[in-house]
Amino acid sequence: MSRNSQIERSTDPADYQHVPGAVAAMPKDFVAGFEILPHHHERAQLIHATAGTMRVSTDDGVWVVPPQRALWMPAGVRHAIAILSDTTMRTLYVRDDVAAFMPKSCHVMSVSPLLRELIVRATELPVQYDESGPAGHVVALILSELRGLQSLPLQLPMPRDPRLRALCEALLAAPAEQRPLEAWAETINTSARTLARRFQSETGLSFGAWRQQARVLDAMGRLGGGEPVTQVALDLGYESVSAFSAMFHRATGTSPSQFRNRPPAS
Repeated sequence: MSRNSQIERSTDPADYQHVPGAVAAMPKDFVAGFEILPHHHERAQLIHATAGTMRVSTDDGVWVVPPQRALWMPAGVRHAIAILSDTTMRTLYVRDDVAAFMPKSCHVMSVSPLLRELIVRATELPVQYDESGPAGHVVALILSELRGLQSLPLQLPMPRDPRLRALCEALLAAPAEQRPLEAWAETINTSARTLARRFQSETGLSFGAWRQQARVLDAMGRLGGGEPVTQVALDLGYESVSAFSAMFHRATGTSPSQFRNRPPAS
């Protein structure tokens, strides 16, 4: 088997970092519960899946990526990925010199139907493709579509302070937890006032706003995986579906049922 054909069939991201083309596309499938340990890439990455939902975390934040979205990950940024439901990842690795127009930090972006189909097509191309041939035209269209992507305010900022980060990770693990700020302050041996001030300073959000955003992201992951709206609402500690739906709509601009039933390419 030639080196080229090995790369074409590879599901190892390392094989996509040094190919000459502007864009390399990797298809890889994961089962729910799989975790990709912290790592980084030499190329920038557009983390996308045509089905399934992922949660991506860095030192600075957490993002949920359902099929209608993608996460732009700049080169060199250390990140981990948790697979929240069975996922068909179709990810792009983009050379820095052709991605200068993209953000310098992580951003969730909406994926157009055209871009989704172009990404799928790119995974069917040889990794070492003819840049002047038909494959090169597909890549040119991908780069054109990337220029038009809109960033979405779906980041959950993470604090750097180890005690605050441990608190946030506990909240992420149990988003339905109802303990008030005062009770959480006791767990790290500080006052509620000090915790509130430090939380705002490190994340830019109040404790309550951060916890609500964590619940929104958790709901997006569950709904994106096909869970019933009622079950998600109850699991997140809401006493009624209507209260949960109102919160979700305020945060995302759409209802939980619309988000859950949205076609993958919309």
